[in-house]
Amino acid sequence: MTTRRMGEEQGRAMIVWNPGCKRFETEDKEAFLEYELRGEVMDITHTYVPPSKRGMNLAAQLCSAAFQHAQQHSLSVIPSCSYVSETFLSRNPAMKALVNPQYLTLKLLPKI
Repeated sequence: MTTRRMGEEQGRAMIVWNPGCKRFETEDKEAFLEYELRGEVMDITHTYVPPSKRGMNLAAQLCSAAFQHAQQHSLSVIPSCSYVSETFLSRNPAMKALVNPQYLTLKLLPKI
């Protein structure tokens, strides 16, 4: 298993990239963000933070690490996870530039 640590700053958790499991996780593996790679697209499918660690901004830190990784590797993002699409992107509008254009087009179509 190959892991890569995302820099730990004051007040921020150490986020580890675990490509073998297709996820970003806290060092203790309790909080994580899962994704699938489809060519040059990272589909973020699930974000989880246990109740004991909620309110520590971990979900946002996991998302930031994933979006930073996508940007560094020229990947676009599909935010299938509701936390990412409904909360993280609304609080971090600059990250919308990394969202896959086809996803944005589909989200703008009226629901049938």
